[in-house]
Amino acid sequence: MLRRVRVSLFRKYVALFLAVVCLALLISGTFGIWFSYREHRAALARIQREQAIAAAAKIGQFIKEIEAQLGWITQSPWSAGDLKQRIRDARRLLRQVPAITDLAELDSAGRERLRVSRVAINVIGSQKDYSQDVRFLEASARKVYYGPVNFRRETEPYLTLALAGTQRDAGVSIADVNLKLIWDVVSQIKVGEGGYAYVVDAEGRLIAHPDISLVLRNTDLSQLSQVQAARAGQLADSFAQVQVARDLHQREVLSASALIAPLGWRVFVELPLDEAYAPLYAQLKREGALLLAGLALASLAGLFLAGKMVGPIRALRAGAERIGRGDLGQRISIRTGDELEALAEQFNDMASRLQESYADLESKVENRTVELEQKSRQLELASQQKSRFLAAASHDLRQPLHALALYTEALKLQAGSGAGHEVVAHIDNAVAALSALVESFLDISRLDAGVVQPAPQPVAVRALLERIETGYRAQARDKGLGFRVEAIDATVHTDPLLLERVLRNLVDNAFKYTPAGSVTVRAKVEGSVVRLAVLDTGAGIPEAERERIFEEFYQIGNPERDRARGLGLGLAIVRRLAQLLGLNVELDSEPGRGSIFSVIAPLATGGPAAMPPAGSVATTSSRALAGARILVIDDEPEVRGGMTMLLEHLGCRVSACGDYAEAEQLLERQPSGVDLIIADFRLRNNESGIDAVRRLRLRLGDVPVLLLTGDTAPERLKEAQSSGLSLLHKPVSRDRLTRTMLAALQR
Repeated sequence: MLRRVRVSLFRKYVALFLAVVCLALLISGTFGIWFSYREHRAALARIQREQAIAAAAKIGQFIKEIEAQLGWITQSPWSAGDLKQRIRDARRLLRQVPAITDLAELDSAGRERLRVSRVAINVIGSQKDYSQDVRFLEASARKVYYGPVNFRRETEPYLTLALAGTQRDAGVSIADVNLKLIWDVVSQIKVGEGGYAYVVDAEGRLIAHPDISLVLRNTDLSQLSQVQAARAGQLADSFAQVQVARDLHQREVLSASALIAPLGWRVFVELPLDEAYAPLYAQLKREGALLLAGLALASLAGLFLAGKMVGPIRALRAGAERIGRGDLGQRISIRTGDELEALAEQFNDMASRLQESYADLESKVENRTVELEQKSRQLELASQQKSRFLAAASHDLRQPLHALALYTEALKLQAGSGAGHEVVAHIDNAVAALSALVESFLDISRLDAGVVQPAPQPVAVRALLERIETGYRAQARDKGLGFRVEAIDATVHTDPLLLERVLRNLVDNAFKYTPAGSVTVRAKVEGSVVRLAVLDTGAGIPEAERERIFEEFYQIGNPERDRARGLGLGLAIVRRLAQLLGLNVELDSEPGRGSIFSVIAPLATGGPAAMPPAGSVATTSSRALAGARILVIDDEPEVRGGMTMLLEHLGCRVSACGDYAEAEQLLERQPSGVDLIIADFRLRNNESGIDAVRRLRLRLGDVPVLLLTGDTAPERLKEAQSSGLSLLHKPVSRDRLTRTMLAALQR
């Protein structure tokens, strides 16, 4: 639990003074800054809007003046006018309105009667038909037509203005207006020190800007957020609310726009954000300086007053700390005449009582410490005795058991399918049951020693479950149980041997706890994992015992289980192997209805590892081992005899001896050498099989070696594991022995 952070009373008093004095300053300053901020933004918005509206009005007035100048020349009907007079009026219009570059006059039928230009030759009476031209049609229908902005030579912006006369025969005048002159209007709009105004047409193209070069380059501003908002109708038609945006140079600005109603253009007035908020920042600095000054004064006052009040409390705290560190003779002296003095007296009384009881406490603690040390030594001794017992019992049992297994395998090969086959089968079953018990001892010892190292690889689920089905089919038939394996085509990534060991332990457990019914092994893909489940219809496991069943040597006490074999190590090995492989083991059980043990393994990304079908190893290996020269070194005559008989039945040429000296003598009589050495880990006279093999290799070269051991002592298992030789644990089955020999010979 985290220790609570304490704040000194002195700091609390100072903080209290600061809070009392500064609260008003904070409230006043905060509200002042907030209202100043809102008022400043409102003022900025109002000024921006007013400037935008004023700029729009000026530009609108500029266009209206051109429209008015064009209007007086359009009123005269063609039927009553003099062509020379119209020419003089048109030239006068060009002089009076510099923005008009070209002027074309059409009669009421839409035919061009006169064209006057500043940049081209005047044309009189061309009779060119404009009756279907949009400028003539729109002007005739609505009296005035404002065309879209176009850029001549992709530089200068022009506006087409068409105006129809009020009389029936007046016709239509079409003027091309050069918009560069709007620059004078825009340039005169002052927005702070660094602000400016500009005009865009309905398509977002720039038609007026203080920087005339931007206009002449036909700059498109439609990508600016403020222009997009205005074109999309997100802002009011008369003016835009002030918004923060980025200008053409990616600077943050306050932007407002106003619509030039008859043209569909918009005037944007923008002010750099830094300049816009500069007065507000200055005010914030002033408010902050005043607030800091108030805090400084309050701090000084708080420090002075708190120092007067906290002195006695500090003396009380210092005395209490010394008492807490064991100085029970410490006494606290405070003369304040208040609650602090009474508290100091209580501390002094407590210290006096603690000092009296301290002598008795020391002796009690010393006695308790001695008891705990004795119990710790007893537990350590018991653990050592357990390991020694397991190692000794396993070794002493495995030596004769290994010899018995070898003789049994040889008898099976001799008996074939004859009359002695059934007897040999019973012997083999008994040896297998005893081997399973001893194997449990070995597994626990190896796991305690930490010498079990998984070798993860892709494992085919179907092949693995088919091997389990083959191994337990006969047992299920003998016990009268239904046995079904539901395999799938999937591949998991784990150690194949250790995973098979886990599943076999679970299946063994299911058979032991199921007197009638069935056992099912099922595989199912769930996302990125495969669930390997063993289901039984046995007695089930009570809720209170579901954790304890994974403990070593623990067995559930029920009549059916008491008649079954085992030491209570199967599920303990399952959990420890699963933890070593990084797999999860789940249990779902209902008393009276059965149990489901599930192992969750991750799916593999590559292909499955090759696993031979059950029963094919012995046949294949027997043919491959025929004629192989094998040297067997074991100090037990029964083991040598059994190993010799088994290997000779497999077609091997066997030489057997009990130690290194005998091996040397055999090799002198056998100059052709050997193909494989099978050596026991411990030989007679405490000779090490590892040392014997290494000395023989100096003579024979890099001959393959299989190292057999029945020892489960942790230190010996680690020594054998670190030897770098192929290691097999007694007793060794024929399939496992032949498979390992074949792999060693093929290297």
